Amino acid sequence: MKIFFDVSTTNYEENKELLIKALDYLQNRCEIVNGYQLGKSVSRFGWTFFKLWLKPNLVLKIEENLSDMIKKTKGKKYEEKFTNFMSDYFLSKGCNVKLKLTENED
Repeated sequence: MKIFFDVSTTNYEENKELLIKALDYLQNRCEIVNGYQLGKSVSRFGWTFFKLWLKPNLVLKIEENLSDMIKKTKGKKYEEKFTNFMSDYFLSKGCNVKLKLTENED
């Protein structure tokens, strides 16, 4: 399953760099290469928005390696837990972004 997030931030350049570092660390931990992709950014009203795609191989490895942490994360549905887990993970790496799970890449 490929996961799509709408990402928003008020400090795009800094948070993009931190997001990439956090994702690269996660990929390395999961022994995955090219497990994500970032979309084009659009800025409005002081916020910058872009897409983040997590590819199936990375999602599967995150679920395998970190399922205990995901289960303990706030949320009723698994999708909420996964989104909140990723938000918390990015925040723990100094990356202050908001994530919203979306159905597709549009």
